[in-house]
Amino acid sequence: MRFRAEQHLRRQLDFQHVRTHGRRSDCGAFMLWYARQSPPETKANPAVPLGQVHPPVDAAQEPPKASVKLLPARLGVVASRSAVGNAPQRARAKRRLREVFRAHQMRVPAGYDLLLVARSSLNRLEYCEVERRFVDACRKIFPSAAS
Repeated sequence: MRFRAEQHLRRQLDFQHVRTHGRRSDCGAFMLWYARQSPPETKANPAVPLGQVHPPVDAAQEPPKASVKLLPARLGVVASRSAVGNAPQRARAKRRLREVFRAHQMRVPAGYDLLLVARSSLNRLEYCEVERRFVDACRKIFPSAAS
């Protein structure tokens, strides 16, 4: 499967949401943070001027709520200079983590954000070991997801 553009965590607020509201799993060579995706920002109702309270709505008059479509799992990758090393080492660590997610994204249910934080030992491991650690962590965290 592809790692599509809508699956990238890009905004700093999304990274902060995962770190503040999420949980983490230590995978040795990297840290896996996960959290439910934050609800999309709601724009103010233009029909109601600012400062006014919305009029009460009867349940009978309330329009039926559309089914909430979950966004696909999203990924953010962090590889800091202090933790991983110089630019080529950081780039290699990020490529490896993105590839692991791309290959096993079906293990993460829709509606979740992941943050993978690389450590210095990541580039010293064989790719199959990094892959195994990611899969094991996903099995523990999301036992009901596809295997």
